[in-house]
Amino acid sequence: MARPRIKDVARHAGVSEKTVSNVINDYAHVSDRTRTVVRASIEQLGYRVNLAGRHLRKGRTGIIALVVPELDIPYFAELARHVIREAEKCSLTVLIHQSGADRAHELAALAGFGSTFVDGIILSPLALTADDLRDRAGFPPTVLLGELLEEGADHVAIDNERAALEATRHLISLGRRTVLAVGGIDAPGLGTAEARTRGYRAALAEAGIAHDPAALVPVGSFRMPAGARAVARVLRDGVRFDALLCLNDQLALGALRTLYEHGVRVPEDVAVIGFDDVEGGRFSVPTLSTVAPDKAAVAKVAVQLLRRRIEESTDPDGRDPDGTDPEGARHGADPDAGRDGVVDGAGPGVQSPQDRIVAHRLVLRESTEGHEGR
Repeated sequence: MARPRIKDVARHAGVSEKTVSNVINDYAHVSDRTRTVVRASIEQLGYRVNLAGRHLRKGRTGIIALVVPELDIPYFAELARHVIREAEKCSLTVLIHQSGADRAHELAALAGFGSTFVDGIILSPLALTADDLRDRAGFPPTVLLGELLEEGADHVAIDNERAALEATRHLISLGRRTVLAVGGIDAPGLGTAEARTRGYRAALAEAGIAHDPAALVPVGSFRMPAGARAVARVLRDGVRFDALLCLNDQLALGALRTLYEHGVRVPEDVAVIGFDDVEGGRFSVPTLSTVAPDKAAVAKVAVQLLRRRIEESTDPDGRDPDGTDPEGARHGADPDAGRDGVVDGAGPGVQSPQDRIVAHRLVLRESTEGHEGR
């Protein structure tokens, strides 16, 4: 028996082929009734989208790469889960690569690993410079995560400077006057740590608190042992403080352990806040206050931007071998929906690079507030 095609599903459901395509690609502007009828026909006929044909016809592999510094940093592991989930919605497979924050590895990823087996890259760079990113002719489409290195690439991040200002401002509102920044960097630069340090210093200035360079506590890495060692060092040196702004949750969790071992009460003696809202902070004792980036939104926006760039770089007509249209809304209205629609601003032609700032929020738990809900 021949494999059912999209026209067979359309005939069985009594709708147009375009409507079947829109249902397959989860286009929003399809009525619930029509969606139910089409899905029932798909199930009864045993129709399956020809993904291999879809990608090959457009000169694609259906694979994108997510390149992060370290997979065992919980933030990146949680982000990867969200990226995979978003990619699956677009029938894309995600290859995850760990760069180790090494420039050579990041350059190799930027160049598509010297091959054509990835259609595009979502990259969280730590070692690359603006010069590295300036000339990307012949490289796969790329979306950058984190702080912006240049204006010529699609980019997704939270406002790290603003987030650090708000977190520090909260500590000051609790009456804390000697706030240390664990992982802070007192230097110009475009990195995440530099941006968060600027926000920290801005909050101090806003409150009329003089900045002491010694309040920036350097770390060798952004892992729990580094946070534990850094706080042990300032305690050993007799530094007085009543709050810690830790530039990620791993540093904060390490700091909590050292404070506990030295008999320092949290938050009674020292209030602690971190960044990233990783799962471990919800189960630590005390639970950890943190800046929570919307990781799901970061992943969604990054995949959408990359998908658009891939579409721009390959077959412009957007049609698949089996008749489905993965960007159906781009080409006009659904004939059976009775209304027009667009997908996230998609339109014909190449669009200028996008700089997307995703929301964040303060999550206040026991490490600054005492017992939650009190």
